[in-house]
Parts: sequence; structure tokens; C-alpha cells
Amino acid sequence: MAHFPIHTLDSAPAESKPALNGLAKAFGMVPNIAGAMAGAPRLINGLAAVFEQVHGGSFTEAEIQTLLLTNAVTNGSTWPVAFHSFLALRAGLSEADVQAIREGRLPQDVNLAALSRLARALIQTRGRVEEQEVAYFTRAGFEQERVLDVILIVAASTMTNYTASVTHPPLEEAFQQHAWTP
Repeated sequence: MAHFPIHTLDSAPAESKPALNGLAKAFGMVPNIAGAMAGAPRLINGLAAVFEQVHGGSFTEAEIQTLLLTNAVTNGSTWPVAFHSFLALRAGLSEADVQAIREGRLPQDVNLAALSRLARALIQTRGRVEEQEVAYFTRAGFEQERVLDVILIVAASTMTNYTASVTHPPLEEAFQQHAWTP
């Protein structure tokens, strides 16, 4: 198996440092996935830019974490599942809803279920969702245009999910209790 270094603020390429500094400010540390991504400055900078759009959009943090956790589970990516389980609970999702997503089920909350269902459908069908998936989403009270915001979040999380699956970053102690295997 290939070994990918987990960069720190000190060891990262100069072009990666601004993105890592921003993530360190946001999380109080540089997550190991970001340290792995820092080896490719365009990747970590692209991630930072797209996540700025994600968190500046119309979804709440709980809704964003629902999407990110669903994406990680659907992609079978262990590091992101643990990380987003931690963040989802911190954002106010119930333990039952987080567990449901981790098990591939829909959350009990109707809006979160609509988000999770659409994200899973987008990934499983490679974006070729049936009209019924969009209808389910809009019946939950979301405007049709917000499907496009879900696509943005799925695209953003694909970068971290794929990177984690290729680089296998170690899981930080803070996220150990949320460790997950597909």
C-alpha cells in the first residue's frame, strides 16, 4: 500500500499552508485528512474554496452535516464517517439520526431524511436521479433549486471521501469514539 504523508502546518508545501491555516482556525487543529490533501496544493486549496461556498450557502450546519455524513457512508469512506458523525452531533443532530445515517437508513427528521435520500441517490446513480427523488425532496419543503446546492455538497465531500479512501489517514483521538467500518 502506498504511503501518503500527513502534513502539518510546518511540513506542508508553501502553497498548501493558507488552506491549512484556515482549517486549523475552523477546527482548532489541522484534520489528518487535510494533512493528507496538503501534499497536493491544488486539491487542498480547491477543497477550502468549495467548502467556503458550502458553508456560505442556504443550508444549516445540521443539514450540511447530514449531507456530508450520508455521502461518507454511501462512499464507504471510514475517516469522513467518523469526522462527520462527530460534527453532526455537535451541530445538533440526534444520536438516533446520526446512527440511522451510519447504518444506511434515513433519519427520522423529515427534512434531514429528504436531504440524506437525495444525496445517496445522487451518489448511487452517478447523478442520474429519477424525477421521484427530486419530487420527494421538494415535498419535504425544499425549493427545487436547492437540489443544485446538494450537488455542490456531494461534489465537495467526494474530494475528502476519495482522498481518505486512497491515503488512509489515521483517525484522531477526538473522533475515535465514532470510528466506523462499512
